[in-house]
Amino acid sequence: MRVDPSTHPTVGNAPDGTVLTSAPQDTAVDHAAAAARRVVDALLRTDRSNANLERVAEELNSIAEHLEEHAPAVAERLVDMWAGEGVTRHDPVTGPENALAPPLVVTGHDDGSVRSVVSLTMPYQGPPGHVHGGVSALLLDHLLGVANAWSGRSGATAQLNVRYHRPTPLFEPLTVSGRLASQDGRKINTVGDIRTADGTVCVSVEALFVDKTVPRPR
Repeated sequence: MRVDPSTHPTVGNAPDGTVLTSAPQDTAVDHAAAAARRVVDALLRTDRSNANLERVAEELNSIAEHLEEHAPAVAERLVDMWAGEGVTRHDPVTGPENALAPPLVVTGHDDGSVRSVVSLTMPYQGPPGHVHGGVSALLLDHLLGVANAWSGRSGATAQLNVRYHRPTPLFEPLTVSGRLASQDGRKINTVGDIRTADGTVCVSVEALFVDKTVPRPR
């Protein structure tokens, strides 16, 4: 998505606290995605000796077969995904239609930063009781892209320098934030971090984006 400041919310042209991501809606697809997240979490929590798991597998396979039967061709689906104003509902970080997403709801603020508060659960675990480092990098990479858009810029990630200060806990509110730090022609430098509720930094990032985007499917 190439940002058009005249139509996309940007700092100075939109109120403090503007929601920059697609919020969950009272729709069947959002309900189904939320239910799928619940199933994934429940499977990780359940006792693997549960005698009903074979029946669960049969029911889940039946549901998958039904969805696959009603799925359009991938090329057609990609066009539909990327139609409209470009606020995606399907990405793996903020997409309410994507069962992989927590999902994060990101807000833009007058100081140029963007922020989201999220509590991650079992599906995102790496070290015991803590967030997988790759998941932390995924959240930050995406959030920095939103920070660029909030500042009226857009670009592709060219470099992501992630520093892990301490393990990031599961089951606790985490604040993920980012802001555009500087610009040099097509180069965009953006920074961010993940903090616990008391402000302790768990992960920080410095990133380079280049003002180049992948064209949308047509």
